Amino acid sequence: MGTDLTFSSRRSPVVCLHGCVASSQPLASGVGLDILKRGGNAADAAVAIAAALAVTEPCSTGPGGDAFCLFYNGNTGKIRGINGSGRTPRAQTLDFMEGRGYTAEAPPSPSDALNVTVPGAPACWCDTIQMFGSQKLSLQEVLSGAAELAEVGFPVAEVTAHHWAKWVSALRDAGKELGGELLIDGHAPKCGQVFRNPTLAQTLKELGERGKPAFYQGRVAQAIVDVLNQNGEVMTLEDLSSHDSEVFTPISTEYKGVRLWEPPPNSQGLAALMLLNILENFPLKAAGHNSSEYIHVLVEAVRLALSDALHYLGDPDHVTIPLESLLDKSYSHQRAQRISMDRAIEEVEPGMTTGSDTVYFCVIDSQGNACSFVNSTYMGFGSGLVPKECGFSLQNRGASFSLHRNHVNCVAGGKRPYHTIIPALLTDSATISQKPRLLAALGVMGAFMQPQGHVQVLLNMLEFGMNPQQALDAPRVYIQYDHTADQWLVNLEEGIGQEVAEELRRRGHKVSWPVTGHKRSQFGRGQIITVGDWWNPSVNQADCLSRVLWAGSDPRGDGCAQGY
Repeated sequence: MGTDLTFSSRRSPVVCLHGCVASSQPLASGVGLDILKRGGNAADAAVAIAAALAVTEPCSTGPGGDAFCLFYNGNTGKIRGINGSGRTPRAQTLDFMEGRGYTAEAPPSPSDALNVTVPGAPACWCDTIQMFGSQKLSLQEVLSGAAELAEVGFPVAEVTAHHWAKWVSALRDAGKELGGELLIDGHAPKCGQVFRNPTLAQTLKELGERGKPAFYQGRVAQAIVDVLNQNGEVMTLEDLSSHDSEVFTPISTEYKGVRLWEPPPNSQGLAALMLLNILENFPLKAAGHNSSEYIHVLVEAVRLALSDALHYLGDPDHVTIPLESLLDKSYSHQRAQRISMDRAIEEVEPGMTTGSDTVYFCVIDSQGNACSFVNSTYMGFGSGLVPKECGFSLQNRGASFSLHRNHVNCVAGGKRPYHTIIPALLTDSATISQKPRLLAALGVMGAFMQPQGHVQVLLNMLEFGMNPQQALDAPRVYIQYDHTADQWLVNLEEGIGQEVAEELRRRGHKVSWPVTGHKRSQFGRGQIITVGDWWNPSVNQADCLSRVLWAGSDPRGDGCAQGY
């Protein structure tokens, strides 16, 4: 297989009864499954996986990043979430940035220390356990599997090794060196090479013993402030100690008898819901899976939904977001009418675009609870700055801010940026008085690919009857805005026909085809666990109350689903 990464292998969905986990790393999935077997619930297992991925995939995630979580309570049917995204230092105003010589046209480079926001992930882990956990296992017990992986070491997986090396060289190209705690003799570890991270093991142990204060005060906080101040960032101990997660009620939309739940702003969950609302106006099944007709409509809908999201989305503590109007079906019907079947729309107001590494994972337990979780350091190792003897790098999420003074996502002190990370849950569309029935926990990581990925894998199941593994295996489309060329680019994964690419070009799209090898990482890495096989068209939906869990894990990653 080597660097070629052609996915000719065929993987069956994982089917099980009592509990299931799916993540982008088999060792992390194993840590989560272990927590379920020890009596922990879906939330406990999700945090255990988050910490294990911080150890095994530091080029995508870690305590120096942010996290979002959605939790479905199997007992009550209630869905709540935690927004674990951090804010800018209070002193980091637009005037401060302009005083440093930065403008909207010339912002800091992505890995600049000024793009480091307060890491929200550790608080999100602690709050997830406290609010949604089984209370049978302590935070220390939940984090022990990850701490052991870091202490003893683990062999680095294939896709991870590729991205580790890629992001190390990207930092070097920007004149930066990744902290030595994340390298072996100054180099990224190779596939199969055992990597140990004793300083991260120590950080995780302290977090387990003392909870949030172990990270946001004391040794770790001081190390974060020190490394940032040495690199020109203005974060203070007060910025860290005042950090809090936000508990939220998710936003949702109905599509053909099911309801998709996403986190509200500052997260881009809204974009996935708007996209689904626009697509509801078209006969997608009749168009055929990944046909030129289907992809044309998808591309146009993504352009419309993303341009709206980038125009309206910011931190709701700082700006007013017209959520209800944007999610109104009459608004999406009006947007859908802009789509012509034979020609790409000339002008759609675009926003920003960039690449990212993130991890998505999900867990469903024997009580019917589900936890959908995303954790990310944004672009690879983020800033690449590693606080002394802490074992993790600091995210560069502030690179998402705009430096345009009147933009909703303009940088300001103590503000959270437009956030790409979105975990999702799917239920039936029960009325408000009824308990919604859980159908799936799902997600696809990958910056602006995330809303597009959610909708593509969801439609693969809902419209085309694919099981969760097939839904993730199917070739995907990624629509991005190319700033340098000032145009939208449609990336088609290998497996989509040449005639489809040619027909899309005829309709006026700028197409990149076929995207192969490691470049396929742009299509994201997803995980799905469903309750029952409701996606199977030959199953009578009335009989579909099965407790059997079906899971899939993305072939574009190193991961797997595991159940018992």
